[in-house]
Amino acid sequence: MNFLTAVHTDVGIKKSTNQDSALIMEADSDLGKILLAVICDGMGGLAKGEVASCAVVTEFSKWFENVLPSFLGSESAGNLIADSWRNVVTDMNNRISRYGKSSGISLGTTVVAILFVGEQYYIVNVGDSRAYCVFDKLYRLTKDQTFVQREMDMGRMTYEEAMNSKQRNVLLQCIGASNYVEPDFFTGTVSSGQIYMLCSDGFRHVVSEAELYERLNPSILDCEQAMIDNAVYLTDLNKYRREQDNITVILIRVD
Repeated sequence: MNFLTAVHTDVGIKKSTNQDSALIMEADSDLGKILLAVICDGMGGLAKGEVASCAVVTEFSKWFENVLPSFLGSESAGNLIADSWRNVVTDMNNRISRYGKSSGISLGTTVVAILFVGEQYYIVNVGDSRAYCVFDKLYRLTKDQTFVQREMDMGRMTYEEAMNSKQRNVLLQCIGASNYVEPDFFTGTVSSGQIYMLCSDGFRHVVSEAELYERLNPSILDCEQAMIDNAVYLTDLNKYRREQDNITVILIRVD
C-alpha cells in the first residue's frame, strides 16, 4: 500500500489556544509501508488541554518507533496491538491524572488513532474524536463515547434530540480525567482508492455528512494538494458557520 496524506488544524474563532494535537508517521517494513495517524482533542474548558493532547500524541509516536516493530508479522498482531494500545491509554491516563492533581488543574484529552499494516487497519478510540472511511459513501468507523450516544443506543434519545442537546459534548470518559478508561477498538480491511479521515469534533459539528462526502470522496481527493485544499475549505466552512471549537482533520488516501 502507498499513502497520500494531509493534515490541517485551526484554533477556530473563539479559543485563544489550539488544544488539538495531530500526528502522522510512516515507515517501510517487510510487510510494505505502514502508517500511523493520531488526533487528540484536549478537553474544551479544562485547563492545559493542549498539554494532555500533546503528551498522548508523543506517546503514540514513541510506540510506533519502539514497540510496534516487535509485533509485525505475528499471527496475533491484532491482539498484540490492542493490548499494547490499552496499556498506553491506561498509562497516560494515570500520568496525566497525577500531573493534574500535583499541579492543581484539570486536564484531559480524547484520542483516535488508526494504524495501517498490510491490508488491515486498526483503530483505538477514547472520547468523541472520530475515524471515517470515504468510498462510495461516508462510513463512520468509531462510536462516540458520549452521553448522547449512550442515550441514543438505549432508545431514550433520537438523533435530532442528540444534535440539539445541551449535553451533546459531555464525554463518558477521557484520558486524564477519568478514574478508569476503557478504549474501543476496531479493525477492518483496506481497499485501494479509499480515503480515511480522522477528525476532532470541531470539524464535523456544523457540516453535514453529505457536505463532507462532496469534498472528501476519492474522485476529488486524487492528490495531496486536493486533500489539503478541501481540508482547508471545510475548516473555513465550519468557522463561517460559527463552530466554537478547535478544528483538526487528517486525510489519508490508500493506493
